[in-house]
Amino acid sequence: MKVTLYSVRGDRMNMWHISLDINADLSYWFGQHHDSVRIWMLQPAISYGQAVALMEELNEAARGGGKKTETASSPELWLDRINRHLSAAGIGASSAEGGLSRHLVECDLKQWEAYQASLADRLLRIDAAELAAFVDAMQGRSLLMDEVMQLIEHRGLTEAASQPLAYVQMGCLTGAFRLNQGVRAVKQRRRFALLSPKMSYQCHRCGGTDEHLAYAECMFCCVPCPYCEQCLTMGRSRYCSIVVSASSHETTSYQKPEPFGQHAAEATAFEPYLQPWGLSEIQAEASLEALKFLKGNELQPAVKSAPELESRKFLIWAVTGAGKTEMIFPLIQYTVAHGGRVVVATPRRDVVLELKPRLEKAFAPEPVVTLYGGSEQRWDSGSITIATTHQLLRLHHAFDLVIIDELDAFPYHNNPMLQIAAQNVCKPGGATVLLSATPPKHLQKAVQRRQLPHVKVAARYHRQPLPVPVLMSIPPLVQQLQQHSIPVKLKHSMMASLQRGAQVFVFVPKINMVEPLTRLLSELFPGIQVEGTSSKDGSRTEKVIDFRSKQVRMLVTTTILERGVTIPKSDVFILDADAPIFDSAALVQMAGRAGRSIDDPAGSVYFAAKEKTRAQAEAVRQIKSMNALARKKGYLREKEVTKS
Repeated sequence: MKVTLYSVRGDRMNMWHISLDINADLSYWFGQHHDSVRIWMLQPAISYGQAVALMEELNEAARGGGKKTETASSPELWLDRINRHLSAAGIGASSAEGGLSRHLVECDLKQWEAYQASLADRLLRIDAAELAAFVDAMQGRSLLMDEVMQLIEHRGLTEAASQPLAYVQMGCLTGAFRLNQGVRAVKQRRRFALLSPKMSYQCHRCGGTDEHLAYAECMFCCVPCPYCEQCLTMGRSRYCSIVVSASSHETTSYQKPEPFGQHAAEATAFEPYLQPWGLSEIQAEASLEALKFLKGNELQPAVKSAPELESRKFLIWAVTGAGKTEMIFPLIQYTVAHGGRVVVATPRRDVVLELKPRLEKAFAPEPVVTLYGGSEQRWDSGSITIATTHQLLRLHHAFDLVIIDELDAFPYHNNPMLQIAAQNVCKPGGATVLLSATPPKHLQKAVQRRQLPHVKVAARYHRQPLPVPVLMSIPPLVQQLQQHSIPVKLKHSMMASLQRGAQVFVFVPKINMVEPLTRLLSELFPGIQVEGTSSKDGSRTEKVIDFRSKQVRMLVTTTILERGVTIPKSDVFILDADAPIFDSAALVQMAGRAGRSIDDPAGSVYFAAKEKTRAQAEAVRQIKSMNALARKKGYLREKEVTKS
């Protein structure tokens, strides 16, 4: 995109600015300062990326960073500096359009008034009410210009739609918006001070660096222009594209409560947020700790240092089936009650759709906005938002409370892009609550070192221990499929599960194993409906529904169903449990499919493999550790329920 670079000249002003619509800037400056300023405008317009780099250099010179002759008031000297800068960037002294030479055009109040008079009915007019509505619609968002125009159209802002650049520019001039490059240049210091800084590039939206960038000839830059491939599905973010951001904390009505006194008083004061949700004692204890964290966080000043930002996170480390969703209800209620905004971010669209009716019912009449690919509420705002983690890329400093669900799951886990997005959507001074049954190693270490506030939920609501996996030594699954048979002990264990009326999960490491194993098990257990599914199965949803309704008794699947599926009475068999794809987190999640119901809390779990791996040992250790912690805290009932 092309913009106008201009300088405001006055007794105490000598700064350069960028305009998307120069008429908006002239109206603003002459309206504010009347005849005490003059405006120099660079003609013709240049690309936004080039304008940003040039503006930074010119302002450094204006502050005294250049030679005295270059900081003088002569427009010729400034124009010479501009041409030298653009030539160094590979752009000639003439524009690409018609070969016109660059020049500085000066404008004062009389010239501006004369120009306005000549416009008659075409005079720029900014409707104050529509600008306010536009600013309100942009709160907490960070959008490319194409997306800004979609938002304007969605909100029915007809005046802004007719002059979108003027309205964006006026929002910038009044401090409501900030402009950023889609991809910005970053100077990296060299090891030796005498060497010039190395230039690299970074995507403003997703943090993508040089390895994620590609170059293409650009009609605005007239030179190869870098763009980000990492977040390309969200729209093209490039060197000359404009990102408009508006942090909602600048106009938030969030009210921080007064500090409490003693611990007992805090517990009593939090009771209104805990009591309505029918939480178990275990769940209520975890929610109370998280509420106390939120309160303590509110009393801290907003700072930007990395250690402080880390302290603003709180981990709810809860075993599978502990009811993490119910535990966050008091946190949502607490934040909304004090005028704050909440987002629940999850890696999967189906979880967004599942949570929506639950939160709408729980917090009616508060609006609940859902954001995912293809969502009809893409441009809506509300006090409660549920979003896939990818959608966070379009938001900026929007929420007082950010809740990251399943932070160990694909695609959030090990994805710096989404982790940057989750960090950016939280307001300065806000809080992030992390939910996981299997936190990543770096978070577990932070917990051990007491660097991360947390609470461990070591038992499920029915207060029975987690099923401890049984290690079963069997040949590799490939060999079993080639021989068209399974070991006798594996068959007997599966038969025992079917005879006791359980639904049977059979997890395998590779998609190409699903179909042949499904056929084999169908032959070995005649009369039993066996199905197989994976991420490539278009009928996966229907098969899961049939599995829930007991029409399907045995389901062969991959890690696609390691979480999010709850069957009241189920046993779990993980074949080739020594496969590299089955790390300790995946094994714990798959094992967590068993024993979730109060009617069948002691389901069976088998790690069946040729070899015992460190991942298997770590998974068993984690499960036993949580059971031991639950006993120590008195969470478990004295009599453990046995398998029926």
